[in-house]
Amino acid sequence: MEDDVPVSAPRLQTERRSRCAAGDTDDEFDALDLARRAEASDVGRETVGRLEAAVDELAVAYPGTPPGVLLTRVGRHLGYVSTLLDARKTLDEHRRLLVVGGWLSLLAATCHIDLHQFPAGHARLRTASHLARHADHPEIAAWCLETQAWQVLTVGDYRRALELSQGAQRIAPKTGSAYIQATAQEGRAWARLGAARETRDALDRVARLVAPLPTPDRPEHHYRYDPAKSDAYTATTLSWLGDPAAEPYARGVLDRLESATDGPPRPRRAVAARLDLAFALLATDQPDEAAHLTLNAMTSGLLVPSNYWRAAEVVTVVEARHIPEADELREAYRELCGPPEPGPA
Repeated sequence: MEDDVPVSAPRLQTERRSRCAAGDTDDEFDALDLARRAEASDVGRETVGRLEAAVDELAVAYPGTPPGVLLTRVGRHLGYVSTLLDARKTLDEHRRLLVVGGWLSLLAATCHIDLHQFPAGHARLRTASHLARHADHPEIAAWCLETQAWQVLTVGDYRRALELSQGAQRIAPKTGSAYIQATAQEGRAWARLGAARETRDALDRVARLVAPLPTPDRPEHHYRYDPAKSDAYTATTLSWLGDPAAEPYARGVLDRLESATDGPPRPRRAVAARLDLAFALLATDQPDEAAHLTLNAMTSGLLVPSNYWRAAEVVTVVEARHIPEADELREAYRELCGPPEPGPA
């Protein structure tokens, strides 16, 4: 009822009527709006707290949700946050909304990059960085740089990936997840550059950072470092370096993910682990099994565009070796994303 709406919030009242007129029956947003209205406040601590919880739920959903689906959910929350930022609120509520908006923008950027929607991803990262700066939140700011490092790594700009990952480490809180992730990303960039000593130094630093960490309550949370991730990054990094030690790491990671011993099922992580193992097998001259694993990954329906290039590298090597599975693998890649191209050099 209109009489229940605070007269100090005409814009919010108009926004709500617009959603109702459009037939929006989203229970989640009705509940958020009801909490705000019950406090007779433009925003209210309850509403901000529930939005903060929603950020965690979306970050937990990331590993198992198609990026296009998750992006829609994140976008709706961002729209609601944008509306609340125009409302009357306390300074504490304002900062907390900026932080929520920063995390949501960062997650939206990650989804866009997964989908190879780079201009949209860059725009979201700029917004996340802007909000992090205004909220004085170095963890989000560091994740922005780390996410950029990951994106440029996938397109072959390894020097830029190195610079960005090191920049993220300089501004990240040393006890936070962004610092560990950026260090791991640095190692991957060094591996792509063929710098064995620097690669192993980065891996050693990650190992020291991860050693005292407990397994988080929700290890699938995208922005809370799960110690089990370090083995997966080690497998990836060593395989890119051409180190035979990558194979046992990669097999161990895949076994744990498929048996769910590290937590709940994370099917997208398992698909990436298959590609890690496939690449490691190429380094130990086992192209037949590499082809089988890559075919499994490509036909799973879980491989996101940001990982297509990793499959393409295996396709290229398998074709060059003229093994029997090459034709089937090439056809699967063509169905996935068009004619195969070599991955980043």
